[in-house]
Order: sequence, then structure tokens, then C-alpha cells
Amino acid sequence: MIDEGLRLGDEILHTDRHLAVRSPYTGQQVGQVAMATVDHVRRAMTIAHGYRPTLSRHARAQILNGAAALLRARAETASDLITMESGLSKRDSRYEIGRVIDVLGFGATEALRDDGQVFSCDLTPHGKRRKVITLREPLQGVITAITPFNHPMNQVAHKVVPSIATNNRMVLKPSEKVPLSAYFFAELLYEAGLPREMLQVLTGDPREIANELVMNPHVDLITFTGGVSIGKAIASKAGYRRTVLELGGNDPLIVMDDADLERASELAVQGSYKNSGQRCTAVKRMLVHEAVKERFTQLVVEKTLAWRHGDPMDERNQMGTVIDEAAAMQLERVVAEAVSQGARVLAGHRREGALYAPTVLENVRPEMTVVRSETFGPVSPILGFKTIDEAIALSNGTAFGLSSGVCTNRMDDAIRFAQELQVGTVNVWEVPGYRIELTPFGGIKDSGLGHKEGVQEAMKSFSNTKTFTMPW
Repeated sequence: MIDEGLRLGDEILHTDRHLAVRSPYTGQQVGQVAMATVDHVRRAMTIAHGYRPTLSRHARAQILNGAAALLRARAETASDLITMESGLSKRDSRYEIGRVIDVLGFGATEALRDDGQVFSCDLTPHGKRRKVITLREPLQGVITAITPFNHPMNQVAHKVVPSIATNNRMVLKPSEKVPLSAYFFAELLYEAGLPREMLQVLTGDPREIANELVMNPHVDLITFTGGVSIGKAIASKAGYRRTVLELGGNDPLIVMDDADLERASELAVQGSYKNSGQRCTAVKRMLVHEAVKERFTQLVVEKTLAWRHGDPMDERNQMGTVIDEAAAMQLERVVAEAVSQGARVLAGHRREGALYAPTVLENVRPEMTVVRSETFGPVSPILGFKTIDEAIALSNGTAFGLSSGVCTNRMDDAIRFAQELQVGTVNVWEVPGYRIELTPFGGIKDSGLGHKEGVQEAMKSFSNTKTFTMPW
């Protein structure tokens, strides 16, 4: 059994209280992690604030590339760890390791790139013969990072890598449900040469330590990925600090009447069931033109019934469990509520512990919870529409605004969707979740504050811009 201690300064600190880490599939304990107190948080913040990183761009890139090489060599061990603690299938956890390696590589490249600008000042009648040069500097204070359970290592990487690339200091609190992957990732970075003061990892009960992580006077920025209610609570407590909040989505796949239905239905099931449907950018709603809805639904049902799910360590399975039995029971309740209101189950809606079968629903209405709210699991409600105006109104009709996928070959329709969907991303002929780890990512409305993630955008958020002027 894995036994992890806090990464506090240059110590690995074991405490007299522990959090048990259990396999969602078997229920067996696979590890334990030390629980931090408020005093541990304060100590970590003091250590981080008192340390001033001096790593050159070259050194930062070397560390990140070195960690990528170490992870590549230990990919199967890391994949097993993710599957063991999260219940994600081996197919999904292997894919996640590839994404983490990408984050490290992009971070290394961006650490080498100077994105400063130079402005001439003699641009107006009252200008002067001077130059303005912009410089990026690390934050004066500490970055607090709080990560969720759905991508145990990649969500951590998306916080930690930009912090290292910009020479910042971070205190990380990973999800108490999947903390082992975060410790594994931190150790790779230390082994690659990262000073431990630049990344400390604390695990514990968020009800006990979250306020100190957010409100400690040494904190300059809080970066959080998770639920809307917690994100808004963090924003209300953050005060005069920057926040980068990524708070989930209710993402549609929109299928127009000219779409190749075989291709569209394949995107629909992949977007719904990969990562056990536990992605903020998973397909949460399928909005389908009435002219093709019947055939599209048939194809989705066929593909859903063929989607292998079960033991996440069985490499034949495409999907494992959701994060725990409580999450599976919540999906079961939401679908049952929809059925009681007139929805019809076409596939799935079976639960064994934390294993919830991929589920397709028809006869759903926009006001139902299964459509209106974010169902964080493998549930596919299908709604029809008659016109593009109706499709846009349906898509925009929830509190979320993260991402979307569009299946059409008509350029005029694609452009309308790009212009009128109230989301951060519109992907034509792709699932809502498509991106690369470098590119801007984030949403509007209840999906976040508009500050973007992705390596490049996070590095901007994690730094201060200074202007330097001189005669020219």
C-alpha cells in the first residue's frame, strides 16, 4: 500500500492523521496520505514566500523536459496509479499520461520563449523618441492551486507546469479523492532538479484547510478547477487576489441535417463516455436536427451498447467507473427523475457500485435536471430542434458556457455557431473537449471568469507585466 507524506519545504512529513485512498471499482484501500493542518498550510506559505527562484529559462526548460523524459519511461506505472485511485480505464489513463507529457513539453518550450514586446513612442504628434519594452516577472506572492479528481495528473500538470515555467512558487492541494498521482508527479519534478520550495504539496480535508489556502496573506493568486459553488465561494473569499476559476460545463454536440451521421454519432459517444463522462468538456447534451434525429439516435444507441465498460484494469474495457459510488448514485437519481418526468431510457441506466453503464435518453426537455445541469458522468440526453435559431437558443439556454461541438458541412452555419454560441470554444467536426495543451481554454457565464487555462494563457496569468522605457 502506498503511504505518502506532505511535501513541505525539503521534508516528506508524515502526520498522525491520514486520508485513505480507495479503488472506486473494488472499494479496497490502495494508499493513504498525510492530512495537513492549518499550521502546515501556514508553514508552507511562509517557506514559499521566503524563497526567491533564480532559475534561468534554460534551467526551467531542462527541468520540465527532464520530468517529461522520466514520465515517459514510467508511463505504465503512472497509468496504473491513475486507474487504481480514480477508476478510469487503462485506455483513459494512458491517454492522460500522454497529455501530461505534452504539458511538460509545451511548458519547456514556452519557458524559452520571450514574449516581451517593444513599442516605439514617436507614433503621435506629441510622442517622444523613446522605446517601451515589456518584461514578464514572477508574482510577488505565492500561487495556491486546487485541483479536481477527474484528471488526476493532467489537472495538476496544468497548474504546476506554468508556475515552474514562470519561476513562481506554488502550494498545491490535489483532490483528496486522487492525491497519489499528484505526489508521483511532484517527485518526477524534484528528481529532474526542481527546488522543493517552488512546489509544495499538501493533502487534507478541504473543510479544514481551504480557507487558509485561499486567504493566507502570502497568496497572490488562486487557480482552481472544480464545481461552481466552490469556485464562487473561493471568489467571495479571495479579496484582493487574482483568481483563475474553471468551473465546469454543460457542453452540447450540435448535429445539423447535412451531417454525416456515422461520423457524428461516433463523436457523440466518444465525447460522452471517454474518461467515464467526467470531463467538464464532455458531451452533456446532444442537440439534433429533427430531420436526422431518428437515425442519429439509432446509431448512438448501437454504439453505446457496444461501448465496453467494467473493470478499469481490464484493457479490453473502454470505460471504468465514475469516481465513487456516491457519484454513480447521483447519476442514477438524475436519470430516474427524468424518467419520472417522461424521458425514456434507450440504453444503460444500470449501476453496480461506482460503475454506471453508458446511458442514452430521449423524450427529454430543456427544463429537466439531466439537461439543465451538469451531469458529470456517462449520460447522453438527446433533444431535437427544427432550425438553427432553435439550436443556438437551446445551446445557450443553460447557466454554463464552456465548450461545444458542431457537426455540419455548411460554412454559413458553422460561422453562425462560432459567432453566436455563448461558449469559450466552438469545435467544428470535433468533440467539445478537443484542444491541445498549449492553446487557450476556458469558459464564460458559470463556466468561469474568462481567464483562460492552457500553458500559454496560464503563464500570462501567473506573471506580472512590467514596462521599461528608455530614450531611443
